Amino acid sequence: MENNTTIFQDVIQVLNLTQMPLNPLEEQVITIFLTMFICGVGIAGNIMVVLVVLRTKHMVTPTNCYLVSLAVADLIVLLAAGLPNISDVVAFWIYGYTGCLCITYLQYLGINVSSCSITAFTIERYIAICHSIKAQFICTVSRAKRIIAGVWIFTSLYCIMWFFLVDTDETVYTNGVVVTCGYRVSRSLYMPIYFLDFTLFYVIPLIVATVLYGLIARILFMSPLPSHLNDRDGGGSVHQGHSNSTNKANKSAVSARKQITKMLAVVVILFALLWMPYRTLVVVNSVIDPPYHNTWFLLLCRMCIYTNSAINPIIYNLMSQKFRVAFKKLCKCSCRHDKKKKAEYHVPMYYSVTKDSSHESNDLVTENEEVSGHNNKRINLTDDDTSTFSIS
Repeated sequence: MENNTTIFQDVIQVLNLTQMPLNPLEEQVITIFLTMFICGVGIAGNIMVVLVVLRTKHMVTPTNCYLVSLAVADLIVLLAAGLPNISDVVAFWIYGYTGCLCITYLQYLGINVSSCSITAFTIERYIAICHSIKAQFICTVSRAKRIIAGVWIFTSLYCIMWFFLVDTDETVYTNGVVVTCGYRVSRSLYMPIYFLDFTLFYVIPLIVATVLYGLIARILFMSPLPSHLNDRDGGGSVHQGHSNSTNKANKSAVSARKQITKMLAVVVILFALLWMPYRTLVVVNSVIDPPYHNTWFLLLCRMCIYTNSAINPIIYNLMSQKFRVAFKKLCKCSCRHDKKKKAEYHVPMYYSVTKDSSHESNDLVTENEEVSGHNNKRINLTDDDTSTFSIS
């Protein structure tokens, strides 16, 4: 057969006189289980991050704005890359030509925005800690929102090229037709694009993070506290009690900055490690022929990418007391809402009594929250540096 390729409506159809290839059963089971577990945890966690920041006033800080952007980007990766992988491993590509274009676009959009968000909060942390005077005017919530909008606009425009670089292929076998979403042209022509992605969204962010976190560590962990922050020996001063309380507050602020910096540094380190298998594979396959396509290593690369998008909320919960408390409060609010709806449904005759008592309890809780808010105002401000740059 001299020419076995015909084109119909942007779909390449190739005739193959062999049996349709099927993925091994163990590969299907492992892929489906790991993908559903990682994506399920990641989707729930990232949604919680968005909700607790948007619904809690004191959580709206410049750093948390970047974390919301990161959470939304990770959600896109999990939904556009993770979930389609389940159907792809079982029944090949089922989303058609339009799905191939849109899902590929969303995959790269989420990946690139995630990288840019990490770079943005790294720079923000550097300015807030190493240039605290400038941070009062630079590191504000309004400026963070403008930067995030610019990041999303830039990456949205940058990723448009993928609408013209992918296509669906139909291969006809003796026992069926296999549809795949793949390259529109030769694989070798994609190498400049992959290397550009590799440089812009992996190498440069890691270099920036390494340099800036090194400077931050020098300030926070290696430099001694200024003399006015140290406890002074000797008694007799009428201002000694006030000085001691001020020193404790300053030390608490430094401790809070160290904690959030450690948390964000862990996010960056995990980003570097979990993306390394895939990025390394792309570089290696660009110089060897035929490319290395081991099934289990490809599965490892995919699971690492999904894990990178799912693990950040877990890191926040483990390393940030503010996020941990906010997550617990969100879960308790959801449980109370469900219980209230059930009570109203099952016991309508007590509705007026329940309503009055709940009204009183709500007033009491509100008053308690106001009092505790005044008492803990200094702690809330210093915990995430909002006292420095929440001037939007």
